[in-house]
Amino acid sequence: MSAILLLPIIISLSSLSYTFLGGFLKSGESSEPKYGNASQMESLWHEEAGQLRGGENERIERRLRELKERYPEASMFWVDGAGETRLVLASGEEGYPVPERWTASEAIRFMKASVNGDPFTVVAFLGEEHEGPDFMVLQMPRELFLSTEPTGSVIYYGLFVMALFFLFVMVSLLFFRRIRRRLLRLQWAMTLRGDGGLPRPIEQSKQDEIGQLEGAFNAMATHLEESREREREEESLRKQLIANLSHDLRTPLTVMNGHLHSLKRDNLSADGQEALKQLSGKVGDMASLIDNLLSYTLMTSGKYPLRLETTDVLRLVRESAAAWYPLWEKEGIEADIDLEKTGGPLEWRIDREGFKRVLDNLFQNVVRHAADGGYLGITVEGEGNGRSIAIADRGQGGLPSGKGAGIGLAIVGYLLKEMELDYRMERSETGTTVRIQPRGG
Repeated sequence: MSAILLLPIIISLSSLSYTFLGGFLKSGESSEPKYGNASQMESLWHEEAGQLRGGENERIERRLRELKERYPEASMFWVDGAGETRLVLASGEEGYPVPERWTASEAIRFMKASVNGDPFTVVAFLGEEHEGPDFMVLQMPRELFLSTEPTGSVIYYGLFVMALFFLFVMVSLLFFRRIRRRLLRLQWAMTLRGDGGLPRPIEQSKQDEIGQLEGAFNAMATHLEESREREREEESLRKQLIANLSHDLRTPLTVMNGHLHSLKRDNLSADGQEALKQLSGKVGDMASLIDNLLSYTLMTSGKYPLRLETTDVLRLVRESAAAWYPLWEKEGIEADIDLEKTGGPLEWRIDREGFKRVLDNLFQNVVRHAADGGYLGITVEGEGNGRSIAIADRGQGGLPSGKGAGIGLAIVGYLLKEMELDYRMERSETGTTVRIQPRGG
């Protein structure tokens, strides 16, 4: 409160002290200019010129000498209509030099040089401007028009204001220094990281506003620690559950595959053979799903190894497509692969096995969800290393997206992100296109 109220107190006391000290120390001395202000002197000079206009030379000379006695600090001269300097009542060294004869250009140059200059200059014509020069000039030091203040008043007022300002600075410095020290301590606590990268609680010093901020910070740190602990427990339970389920599911799938293999050797009807085919496909899908689930668990826990190296991805796409071609042919899918006219190899820094897994998941999704279109196109778009790989189908169902995108596409997104690649999925009535390209390309 002292720091806040001290500034208005200083302003009020300064005004009162200036009024008191100024009135006490003036001692009857006038602080007004000796001859009034500049505007008053200019009006007076033009008024004198108006009264002398058309008068005799002796009258003009006599009046100028009277004005010189009234204003001894002033310099005056008079130029008649013929352009001759008739009277000079000041030294030629003061102000503008006074020539004996004046031309129109000299008169104009003199007036321009005198504007806003020092000494203060007033030019007043004694006749019409078109009839000739015939003007009289008054020059006075500008300092005569400045107000003067008693020296003692200014000094004491300045010292008083400086003392009050120094007091204000010291009180404010002590106040804000304490606040700053406490805020720096809180900042240090916010940046200090304990186990798990979370901030640690600090000791609450007082119950003021900053103390309440410290208490809120401690509550936040405690809540974060509790949340982190719950997250660890839930993550551990989730990973353990997935590992147990995967292990438990592999055993019955192995048994089912064995029985399906035995049934293939029996003489079954056409319907039985078709049912056996569908069942075998579903068992394969479930095995693939379990593999993807395990892989995704390893990825989210940061335990999936990736080794990035510069690789010709076009060659990798050809190898992967060649491995899938028999299945596409079996499912009635026409594979249109155009990777020849691409401008040479396309080299990206990728993990070979990870990128092959991306392609396998995308090809598998086409077989599962877009086989009714009977088409799969693999092309390269663009130029240079910024080219993209496009995988398109003409299926009516298209690839899944959103929250129900499936574990396969989740793995695709994770692996491409780790390899600094982007992919976009574009849907239309004619099918779905997935484009893979370098990040920022």
